Amino acid sequence: MNQPQQSRPKARHYVHGVHDHGVHDRSADLQVGRVARAGRAAHRAPQLRTAVRGDVRKIHELIQRNQQAGHLLPRELSELTARIDRFVVGVDGRGSIVACGELVPLSSSLAEIRSLVVSEKRRGQGMGHRIVDELKLRARAGGYDDLCVFAHEPAFFAHMGFSIVPHTWLPEKIMADCRSCPLFRRCEQFAMVTDLDLMPEAQPTGHLHV
Repeated sequence: MNQPQQSRPKARHYVHGVHDHGVHDRSADLQVGRVARAGRAAHRAPQLRTAVRGDVRKIHELIQRNQQAGHLLPRELSELTARIDRFVVGVDGRGSIVACGELVPLSSSLAEIRSLVVSEKRRGQGMGHRIVDELKLRARAGGYDDLCVFAHEPAFFAHMGFSIVPHTWLPEKIMADCRSCPLFRRCEQFAMVTDLDLMPEAQPTGHLHV
């Protein structure tokens, strides 16, 4: 007498189990891939670009977080909004702003670097140098002869070609900002200047927003 055939549901269940296992494997592979891509993006060197209006709050927060450590002057949101196209920002692979700096015109021949900030996690990676180099290139491309900065710690800028000068050598800065500053005549910052004509020929980063 013939033996009854094995019920098909069991076979279907077995096949179904194999199918699910494959799906889970592919899903796990996709998840691992996403994590790996996120990790690579996080460690990718930040890209420099011109700031846009959507960056204002992030720049404001970056300045506020580092105001005391960096001896930075406070900035208002309205002020940053009006001057946003003067800023260069460093953007990491996740889209976070990790550094910024502003190029401020003081006269037809003199510009100033302000609000140079690098986030704590990105310090020591050359981001400050990259921002300053980019601002120097943009200042030269804009037709300025000299670029100045006021700093509490001059060594960083001295290594980048800036020289300490008397404050009185920068009357444009004194008239624009210093006279109204509560620390006028007892300023603890060093006035520093670099001659842009001595820079090697190079092009600034494009202003396209990447």
